[in-house]
Amino acid sequence: MQIREKDLSGRELFDLARAAVLAAKGHRALIFVNDRLDVAIAARAAGVHLGSESSHPRDVIRWCRGGNAPPGFRIGVACHSVEDVQNAERAGATYAFFGPIFDTPSKREFGAPQGMAKLVEACSAVQIPVIAIGGIGAENGRECIRAGASGIAAIRMFQEGSDAVALQKTVAWLHAPSDDL
Repeated sequence: MQIREKDLSGRELFDLARAAVLAAKGHRALIFVNDRLDVAIAARAAGVHLGSESSHPRDVIRWCRGGNAPPGFRIGVACHSVEDVQNAERAGATYAFFGPIFDTPSKREFGAPQGMAKLVEACSAVQIPVIAIGGIGAENGRECIRAGASGIAAIRMFQEGSDAVALQKTVAWLHAPSDDL
């Protein structure tokens, strides 16, 4: 789970992240904090997700890998081109978000949708997991997984959740063995 609350103070964000980390204990859920490395480390989150307005991934990764972050601390990077995904891997990122794959209002500032062909190219270009983002829903999420994505980020699908049965099926196939896809 990624905590993306950009309007909270540092203290409020820490309190939220720490509560999420404690709630996730004993479950398979991992908590990541968006942009705020300081909060992620202080709250003992699993990692930090670096967006386009974060510090440069290379600098953050170097600092973390220099013994300043806990062992196993994960660092993800938001990427909007195949080259960005390759640069994230070279810098030492744990994973990359790639998109937008499809049109979505929240990602229009990052340009036209990348489409499935670019998703295939991005997934094939690196060894780190690539997570598809942007306009992903129950109707096209499986297509992203088949294209090589290790997972999907589907904010609107979970926020709206108007079709509980479709949402439940989507989550179920995300956890199914790849042969069942």
